[in-house]
Amino acid sequence: MKNLIIAFLFIGFLVACQPKETTPDTLPMKVAMAYGYDKFDEVNSIAYTWNVQVDSATVSTRDWKWNIKERTVDYATPDTSYTYSLDLPVDQLPEADKGFINDKYWLMMPIPIGLGFWVHYEEEANIPSPISGTDATKLTIVYNSADGYTPGDAYDLYLDENNMILEWTFRRGNGPRWKNFHLGKCTTIWSDKTSD
Repeated sequence: MKNLIIAFLFIGFLVACQPKETTPDTLPMKVAMAYGYDKFDEVNSIAYTWNVQVDSATVSTRDWKWNIKERTVDYATPDTSYTYSLDLPVDQLPEADKGFINDKYWLMMPIPIGLGFWVHYEEEANIPSPISGTDATKLTIVYNSADGYTPGDAYDLYLDENNMILEWTFRRGNGPRWKNFHLGKCTTIWSDKTSD
């Protein structure tokens, strides 16, 4: 009996010493949590339409349904539609996957930021946002130069006191400012102005 008690105490000690799964206390994770990162595993699918417009004329429309649990994507344009698996080898993924990765990232930007796929980040306090000039915390996220369809890109996020994104700047290849974006309640409104 004594040996059994010692065995249970030893197992309890081992369990207690196991590292607990914790949420990193970083600004990127705080942004992700502000947008519901901790509830994302409850989502089965996300469906949305991506419209690219220039001068009030629709240039292209893509309909997506991301079946998260099934790891498939339904893709449709006015001319074609099909479903593909995200488990395909990279060289067998359809060309549309580039659009899926891009559109999904811009739709859900705070969630991937929490996943930490970036190489490094920097933060600065009391920086004026580029469109409205609002004082904000600037969070710069830089991705590595080897992975993905657009490697090395950088994003400057301008955050309010609740870690919500007020505006953001996309910088292709971590270069100079390329486009500024203002987040509305349901839509992303962006200015198509290049930097000087």
